[in-house]
Amino acid sequence: MHEMSLMLEIIKIVSEDAKLHGFSKVNKIEVIVGDLSNVLPDALELAFFYFRKQGLGILDENTELAIIHEEAKAQCQTCLFEFIPDYRLAICPKCELPNCLLVFGETFKVESYEGCDEL
Repeated sequence: MHEMSLMLEIIKIVSEDAKLHGFSKVNKIEVIVGDLSNVLPDALELAFFYFRKQGLGILDENTELAIIHEEAKAQCQTCLFEFIPDYRLAICPKCELPNCLLVFGETFKVESYEGCDEL
């Protein structure tokens, strides 16, 4: 379950940045997870709850995790048809050519976080 190590890195990065901005606590972390990012949102959430319970970084029992779902979308570079692919490599369902570009769905990033300077 690589989501444990991914969440650990997210918490470290957010905690370090929050401290640089004078925050003593992180209230909420928003993460974008694409359908084709190879990250399981449920496992990421489970890892978050585990680390939150441990009090890792500057999280506490009230810190929230918001996972923003990014649906996969591809566009055929031949006929410009847009569709929802099942895989990173896709054949256009309209012209049946394997000339498609993944436009959305691979994202995995921290979108934002909220913090405060209260204990």
